[in-house]
Formats: sequence, C-alpha cells, structure tokens
Amino acid sequence: MYITIVHVSVQADKIAMFREASRKNHESSIREPGNLRFDILQSVDDPTQFVFYEAYKTGADAAAHKKTAHYLMWRDTVADWMTAPRKGVVYEGLYPVASS
Repeated sequence: MYITIVHVSVQADKIAMFREASRKNHESSIREPGNLRFDILQSVDDPTQFVFYEAYKTGADAAAHKKTAHYLMWRDTVADWMTAPRKGVVYEGLYPVASS
C-alpha cells in the first residue's frame, strides 16, 4: 500500500467551508480505481487542524488522484483557507496487507 498522511491547518473562520469542500473531495476520491481509504480527521483539541489519511494500492494510483478534477477543484478552492502549506508524508503500508 502507498499511504500519504497530509496535515492541514485551516483558518478558524473557514473551517465549515473547508469541511464541505473536503467532503466532496472525499466522496469522489473513494471511488477512484486503486483507492483503499481516504479518511479525513479533525482535531478535537484544535478544530483548525486536519489530517488526511490517503491509502492507494500503488504510487501510480496516488499520482493519478492528483490529476483528477475533484482533487484539482479541492486544491484550488481551499488553498487560501490554509494558515500554512499542507504537508504530506508518504509511508509504505505494511499491515493490514492489501488484497489484490
């Protein structure tokens, strides 16, 4: 599995709009070929902090995600709502083992 964990910090007055834009991105992302998970988490202690957990079968599947219309729309829509550039860290998913 090819995992990316993305940390996003959002302006407090943009949280509701960010959540809605991210929901739309999530709903399309989970339908992509090669997508295994696309979870969006919001911190309980600091609601301006979000984490995206994106799991794809391969790096190529994850790269294809970055070319989809829904991702590009999300990226452009939320860019000015962030307090800092989002940070993605790539991991190799070990367990559970993805089924073919």
